[in-house]
Amino acid sequence: MTALNAHPDKASLETVIRSLSEQFGNRAVTNPGVLGTHANTLTWVAPQPPDIVVFPHSTEEVSAIVKLCAAHRVPIIPFGAGTSFEGHVNAPWGGVSIDTREMNRVLAIHSEDLDCVIEPGITRKALNEQLRDTGFFFPIDPGADASLGGMVSTRASGTNAVRYGTMKDNVLSLKVVLPNGEVMTTARRAKKSSAGYDLTRLFVGAEGTLGVITEITLRLSGIPEAISAGICPFPSVKAACDATILTIQSGLPVARIELADEWQVKAFNLHSKLSLPETPMLFVEFHGTEQGVKEQAERFGDIAVEYGGGPFEWATKPEDRTRLWQARHDAYWSALSLRPGCKVIATDVCVPISRLAECVVETQKDVQATGLTAPIVGHVGDGNFHLTLLCDMDSAQEVETCRAFLHRLVERSLAMEGTCTGEHGVGQEKMKYLLKEHPAATLDTMRAIKQAIDPQNIMNPGKIVAV
Repeated sequence: MTALNAHPDKASLETVIRSLSEQFGNRAVTNPGVLGTHANTLTWVAPQPPDIVVFPHSTEEVSAIVKLCAAHRVPIIPFGAGTSFEGHVNAPWGGVSIDTREMNRVLAIHSEDLDCVIEPGITRKALNEQLRDTGFFFPIDPGADASLGGMVSTRASGTNAVRYGTMKDNVLSLKVVLPNGEVMTTARRAKKSSAGYDLTRLFVGAEGTLGVITEITLRLSGIPEAISAGICPFPSVKAACDATILTIQSGLPVARIELADEWQVKAFNLHSKLSLPETPMLFVEFHGTEQGVKEQAERFGDIAVEYGGGPFEWATKPEDRTRLWQARHDAYWSALSLRPGCKVIATDVCVPISRLAECVVETQKDVQATGLTAPIVGHVGDGNFHLTLLCDMDSAQEVETCRAFLHRLVERSLAMEGTCTGEHGVGQEKMKYLLKEHPAATLDTMRAIKQAIDPQNIMNPGKIVAV
């Protein structure tokens, strides 16, 4: 296979743009402003816009777009809500951005089976709004109001993962348009199967490099009878992490357990007009029966005291819980208040939970030694934490300092048997670290899968593995 490493020839691209414009009318857009919003926007990877953006309404329309692009060897970049951080939606060789935002319907809700079938453009908040009256909800919550197609593609996780798992645990089946335009369904609706390769999980986390997702069958969970949430300050990040580790090792069924260091708490106060004590803090939440939640909360309180934590303050009113979790979800934007005018570079790593405290503490020391501002938040119940690094992009020296720091962060995680990314994905920015994280045979297998499914390398090229 000859890897796609240049823009498609002008004649082929013009043919594709003309054909798409004729077929889709005002749903095929070449306006520079629209193209710009479909390049990377939430990190420091240079934006690389597509040549045209198309807004399909159905699997059949996606298939037609892909077949046209395949015939002319024009790249395809699937696009959801654009909330990814690692350059996933950039178009390094131009091409066609397939924006699925108008494919946003709930196609079926099977209450008896606890699943639903949706289109990829619906966001998690919109889905849960439609599910509210059924008594069920979709629990994966990465913070941003991401599209479900994007969440599948990046194998998203989030604040509820410690109890409900990640996207790979909650996707039952997918309908996918392959790079030749053929439509494939990866599985049936049965909760389990031994019938062949697990193709569903092959596409969960593939970042649009193997096909365009057009339907998703999701596992649902019952809305808990009781929810109890609160905050617990700690004397140090290490104490908060150690309390988290003991909570998980004790088998306490916590639904959310989120870390914020003192810098992040300060950002919460500035951005969300809160008055939290500016010290390392855990945000926790329990789901279950009234009695079960009460017992879980009391046990967590005992664990917190063992590590010098407290007082444990409960948000008993739903509006208070919402305010606390909204502050947590706004971590990216709140960080801007610490150094206005700087660029926020959000990144994540994940380590075995037994190494969590060590990794976070060493990272904090590194931040202090370099003089950078990098608040830490984390889904620490599964060993995953994030930094929102603030960088003055007008200072070449600071940019270099930030790059070196981020490199050390990943090296530190890998040295502790962790991963370069727990949930943000690889995209463009972390491709280089896969060489250190995986043996050559693993990457060769990934590359072979890519080449077998996408021999022309037109599907989101330049992401995950080089071919």
